Amino acid sequence: MIIGIPKEIKDKEFRVGMTPAGVEMLVHHGHQVLVEKDAGAGSGFTDEDYAQGGATVMPTAEEVWTKANMIMKVKEPLPSEYLYLRSDLLLFTYLHLAAAESLTVEMRKRGVTGVAYETVELPDHSLPLLIPMSEVAGRMSIQIAAFYLQRANGGRGKLLGGVPGVRQSDVVIVGGGVVGTNATKIALGMGAHVTVIDVNTDRLRYLDDVLHGSLTTLSSTRRSIADSVAYADVVIGAVLIKGARAPHLVTRDMVSTMKTGSVIVDVDVDQGGCVETSHPTSHTQPTYIVDGVLHYAVPNMPGAVPRTSTYALANATLPYALQLADKGFEQAVKENPVLAKGVNTYKGEVTYPAVAEAFNMTYRPIEGLL
Repeated sequence: MIIGIPKEIKDKEFRVGMTPAGVEMLVHHGHQVLVEKDAGAGSGFTDEDYAQGGATVMPTAEEVWTKANMIMKVKEPLPSEYLYLRSDLLLFTYLHLAAAESLTVEMRKRGVTGVAYETVELPDHSLPLLIPMSEVAGRMSIQIAAFYLQRANGGRGKLLGGVPGVRQSDVVIVGGGVVGTNATKIALGMGAHVTVIDVNTDRLRYLDDVLHGSLTTLSSTRRSIADSVAYADVVIGAVLIKGARAPHLVTRDMVSTMKTGSVIVDVDVDQGGCVETSHPTSHTQPTYIVDGVLHYAVPNMPGAVPRTSTYALANATLPYALQLADKGFEQAVKENPVLAKGVNTYKGEVTYPAVAEAFNMTYRPIEGLL
C-alpha cells in the first residue's frame, strides 16, 4: 500500500501523522510511504530522518494526497483539502464529524472511506487512539488555566494553589473521564481545590479512592453544575459522548454567574463544546471574553506540545495502520471489530450512528456494506 503523510495545515498544528520510527515499520512491512516536505519539522523531525526510515519525501501536499492509497494525518481535512478526497482514498485521522457537517457532507459526496481515530473502540468501551491526546489535553488544560488566571493575561490574578494563609483557587472539572482525570491530577498537584462532576457514581468513587488532595466529587445534575460553576475560578469542560456532539451542560446563564476574570477551558470544543458560550478558537487567537469570563477553546490543544503529542499518538495508531495496510481496509475491518468501530463513512454512506443522528442522515452499519 502507498501511505501518505501530509503536513498539517490547521493553525499552529505542529504534530505530524507518523514518526520516522513508525515510517520505518511501515516500510519494513513492504509498504511505500510518502512524506510531504517539512511535515515533521514542527515535531522536531527532519526530512532526512524520514528518508533514513525509508520514506520518499515529496515536495507538495498534492503529490502526497493524490498518489497515496491511505492518508494518515492528525487533524481532519480543512476546506482547502476537500479537493483531494476521492472514492478510492482511505483517510485515517481524527475526524470529529458530529461537529463538522460540511466535512461530513463532502466525505459522503466524494465517497471517501473515513476511519476516525476517536471512535476506534475496545471491548471495554475505551478509546485507544483518543486516550493519548486526551491525556495531553487534560494535563495542558490546567497549565493553560493557571496562565490565564494571571492578571496580566486577563484573569482574576489568583495563584492556582494559593499560599499558606491564602485560599487556593477553585477548579471545577465537568467530566471524570480521561481528560478530567488528567486535569484533576495536575490541578491537585498544583495545590488547587478541585471539584469533579460526573454522571457515573462508580467513576467518582474510583477518583476519590485513587486521587489525594483537596478533592470534592459531585454527581452530575443541573443544580450541582450551576452551583459549582458559580464559585469556580476555573471551569474545565471534559465531557465526551463517543463520536457525538458534546451536550451543553454549562449554560450561558451559568456562565453569567461566574466571577469576572475567571477562566473556562473547554477541551470538548472539537466535539462542539460542553459550554454553551464556547466556540472554536485557534492557537493564534486562543481566547475571548463572554460576561467577563475568559474562554479558551482551541480544538487542537495538543498541537502546542507536538514532540510529546506526536510520539504518543504514533505509538497508539501504528498497530492499526499496519493492520489496514497489511490486510487492506475491508479485510482488516472484517477481522477486527475494534477497528470497524472507527469507520465513519464508506461508499458515500454514514456508518457511525452518532454522526448520522447529529445531521439527520441515514445510518448504514459498515457490516452491511462490506
